[in-house]
Amino acid sequence: MSDGPERADITRSAPPRSADPVNPWHALWAMMLGFFVILVDSTIVAVANPSIMSALGIGYHTVIWVTSAYLLGYAVPLLVAGRLGDQFGPKNLYLIGLAVFTAASLWCGLAGDVEMLITARAVQGVGAALLTPQTLSVITRSFPPHRRGAAMSVWGATAGVATLIGPLAGGVLVDRLGWEWIFFINVPIGVIGLVLAIVLIPDLPVHRHRFDIFGVALSGVGMFLLVFALQEGESQGWSPWIWAQIFGAVCFMAVFVYWQAVTDGEPLVPLRIFRDVDFGLANIGVAVVGFAVTGLMLPVMFYAQVVCGMSPTRSALLTAPMAITSGVLAPIVGRIIDRAHPRAVVGFGFSVLAIGLTWMSIEMTPVTPIWRLVLPFAVVGIGMAFIWSPLAATATRNLPPHLAGAGSGVYNATRQVGAVLGSAGMAAFMTSRIAADVPGDPTPENASAVLQLPEFLHEPFAAAMSEATLLPAFVALFGVVAALFMVGYVIDPARRMPARIGQGPALDFDDFSDFDDIDGLEDLAGEPDRGSLPRHFRAPHIGAEVDEPTEPIPVATTRAAEVRRPQDPVTEPLAIAIAPVVVAEPEPIPPRHNGVDVGGGRHLRLIANGAAVPDVLAKFGITGHTGSRRNRHYREDPDDADAYGRHARRDSWF
Repeated sequence: MSDGPERADITRSAPPRSADPVNPWHALWAMMLGFFVILVDSTIVAVANPSIMSALGIGYHTVIWVTSAYLLGYAVPLLVAGRLGDQFGPKNLYLIGLAVFTAASLWCGLAGDVEMLITARAVQGVGAALLTPQTLSVITRSFPPHRRGAAMSVWGATAGVATLIGPLAGGVLVDRLGWEWIFFINVPIGVIGLVLAIVLIPDLPVHRHRFDIFGVALSGVGMFLLVFALQEGESQGWSPWIWAQIFGAVCFMAVFVYWQAVTDGEPLVPLRIFRDVDFGLANIGVAVVGFAVTGLMLPVMFYAQVVCGMSPTRSALLTAPMAITSGVLAPIVGRIIDRAHPRAVVGFGFSVLAIGLTWMSIEMTPVTPIWRLVLPFAVVGIGMAFIWSPLAATATRNLPPHLAGAGSGVYNATRQVGAVLGSAGMAAFMTSRIAADVPGDPTPENASAVLQLPEFLHEPFAAAMSEATLLPAFVALFGVVAALFMVGYVIDPARRMPARIGQGPALDFDDFSDFDDIDGLEDLAGEPDRGSLPRHFRAPHIGAEVDEPTEPIPVATTRAAEVRRPQDPVTEPLAIAIAPVVVAEPEPIPPRHNGVDVGGGRHLRLIANGAAVPDVLAKFGITGHTGSRRNRHYREDPDDADAYGRHARRDSWF
């Protein structure tokens, strides 16, 4: 800097494009391959269940353990898997999880009896559990908030489409190659996923944690007892031993919650994350949708293959409308997430899901034509599209980096808990419906004979499957109730400003609303005072239109009117006085969510009242802005709203 009057440099800093060579989208797509294949495996077995029953000579309540073992092995380690990702790096845990999953898939295909198959499926679930939380953690830590909604839409679309495509892929493989190939197909995909992950996923900073091993044991034992009791209860006549297991499961889970609240170490589930109303409700919602999706596939596949006489491929094609509608609508829903209240989006999705499942139950008769089954499946797909992405975005929007792993672990664990309960609950409910509706009450020893039912038993068996489908339809109503209580976004910029704008508490703009020393502001523009405002204050309004770094502007020799942008007249004179000002890249938010006046939130006031406003602005050479700030945003230059940052959410239950 040359000799002369001291100058304050305002640098409009936008990071150079080459500063970060890792494109977060490349990492996202690499992770989605592994995420896709493990979710496909959650439902691919449903279409192969009849073939596995015939090949291994087992009953239908036993074959459901092939699904439940995977889901149970998936659900229990999820809570600690997110914390392991924080400790050792999400990339490393992702690679370990995908490697374990791929090896276990090979083991499943080589299994010669049901016991070995169930064991291999449990190991496969553990690998999936290590992998899944790292996807949400990398999204939360790699994408800026204004791009996180789009990334979450990809994550949600992958989850929805994979869950629905699983039966279709399983049907083709079972028909052409045999049931073993629903597991063998994972091996080459897993190898490709490992290579892409090594190359494209970045190494992120790690956070040291102390692991709650006691909490893992409590939750694991509680979950196993509950799933075992639900799945075996009907076949054992709901004996006192079954009820004792249910009581023990409740006790273990209660002790687990208490331990998380009182432990001196680092809890497995930080209960403070549930102070956010929407995070808690999103977990309820994702458990409901996990229950519904898993529970739906079991009766539908048995109905299609036993009653309608379809091959595995044709029965799997029934689910194609779900995958198509969910995949087509996912990008549209992704654009809606940041613009609409989650209550409306999620509530609509669960309502449509419940309607579609009920409609499907009505149509499940021996004489129903195939085209009439396609329509309710398409409706279910519409509901799924409006559930997956909005729930994920609502749950993770405000997770801080140091809780990203724990939060994603809780969210994914809740989803898998819902899925494993759906599998176990449907096993019990299907057994009870078959016993009530089908003459002869098939026992576990001869249950495989259900695959060759005589024609006169088709109608009662179809009625049993129809009644079983009503269970996920009823559970979907709990998702509607959860959506009704979602808080959404509370527009109050003084409560919470974007973290990347600066550290420290947000400024209360009321502090400047009664500022009377207007002449002093004019002096400040010529003689900058480096200590006039807190260090955490930033001015996102200036430079909001700048995409590339620019040369510093010498404020001491530049009048305020010359550096003026068509932005806010309140903070601009103050921002000119700060030296230097680091300007963060603005967050593109549509006008209706600009933090000014949405949903009754108070808008910011000008520094003078009424008619004094034009005179105040004229002192700085600013003219033409005589209307209110709110009117100017909505009527003259709505793009200015992008500079005000993202809306905040209420982060307390109270």
